[in-house]
Amino acid sequence: MKSNNKNNTIIHRYKIASGHLKKVIQMIESGEYCIDIVHQSLAVQAALKKADQQVLKNHLETCVSNSIKKGKGKSAIKEIMEVLEKS
Repeated sequence: MKSNNKNNTIIHRYKIASGHLKKVIQMIESGEYCIDIVHQSLAVQAALKKADQQVLKNHLETCVSNSIKKGKGKSAIKEIMEVLEKS
């Protein structure tokens, strides 16, 4: 990752996810209603998904773009496909 502004955005998104996760743990420890815990857990997952999308977008705009310019597009695409297959 190169751009500091993009890094700040990504870090912010992961901190949001971390805050949601801490809330889930607190809710479980205090015996809160299960459905409320699931709702908060879904917020964690959504926040992580948004953060991951931002990281992937940044990767496409920088690393993949550079790989294509250097004639290494096939390997860059293969790498991205492997990540997408895991999601």
